Amino acid sequence: MGGSPDSEALGRNMEAEMGEQPAVLRGLLASHTDIVDRVRRSIPDPVQGIVLVARGSSDNAAVFGRYVLESATLRPVSMLFPSLVTLYGVAADYRGWVAIGASQSGETPEIVESMERLRRAGASAVAITNDPSSPLAALSDVIVALGAGEEVAVPATKTFTSQLAAFALLGEAMGKAPWPRDALERVPAAVEAALADFEPVAGAAEALVDAPSAFVVGRGYMLAVALEAALKLKESAAVFAEGISAADLMHGPIAAVQPHTRVVLLRARGPTDEELEEVRRRVEARAARIVQVGAGGDVPLPGDLPEPLAVFPATVRAQQLALATARKRGLDPDQPPGLAKVTRF
Repeated sequence: MGGSPDSEALGRNMEAEMGEQPAVLRGLLASHTDIVDRVRRSIPDPVQGIVLVARGSSDNAAVFGRYVLESATLRPVSMLFPSLVTLYGVAADYRGWVAIGASQSGETPEIVESMERLRRAGASAVAITNDPSSPLAALSDVIVALGAGEEVAVPATKTFTSQLAAFALLGEAMGKAPWPRDALERVPAAVEAALADFEPVAGAAEALVDAPSAFVVGRGYMLAVALEAALKLKESAAVFAEGISAADLMHGPIAAVQPHTRVVLLRARGPTDEELEEVRRRVEARAARIVQVGAGGDVPLPGDLPEPLAVFPATVRAQQLALATARKRGLDPDQPPGLAKVTRF
């Protein structure tokens, strides 16, 4: 990746783990038939609804999961507020529901406790985790093991994209996925192509080096990437960034966009792009500097994937942007101050 020799020593673990993503994705997708069979044998028929339980990067992946699963199953999908269960003792009736817990480590106490409570309330439990021997996996009816290997850098990279793939596989297992048959098989090659093409990202990162604040804007399936990209900029490069829906930005927060603000737009060809174009015009009128990732932008998305699956190369672009910005700011994203790999609450 770009930068001076000294800067390239920063974030070596993050960069190496980013480079493992095509192989990790191929390995997980190779388990497609087995995962689909196990899920279909273990979930209620019919499914009444689905509830997702996650925190941090896993929570961002679950936003993608919500879009995919509600589209695939035509059943309501909700995101659990774990504190309702763990702090307030709310015990809703989840009979006939599927609870999906996503946790890289499978150890976060809040996620494990929430899933235990949901099972007692009648839900079937599915674990998406990188550790099939973890407490989360132990209490679940079905385990979708990411197979990503150890992740050393604090920012999640290969475990995040493999969680996206896990939710995609669950969509195919539980209903009619919102993409053409076999499209998922093209994802690893698109990720590989994005990793091999760093130059556009190096230029785009210049816009963020001295940024006091930034919005990262997505819509639809790409909202999950906007949230994750903002998290990566915060934890890796110490840029105060907010991931936000294009619709939410236009309902008030755009007033905070000033000439010194940076706005990263995540665009994919599909129903959302007209709204993203309107956001671009409005932001440009406010004289803020824009970085466009995707259709017609500064940083292309390789692979010509359908809109829902464009999240995979877009995520890689977000990781590259965070890493390049961190290096240009002289920061080491492998070990951000005050952060640990597993949060114990």
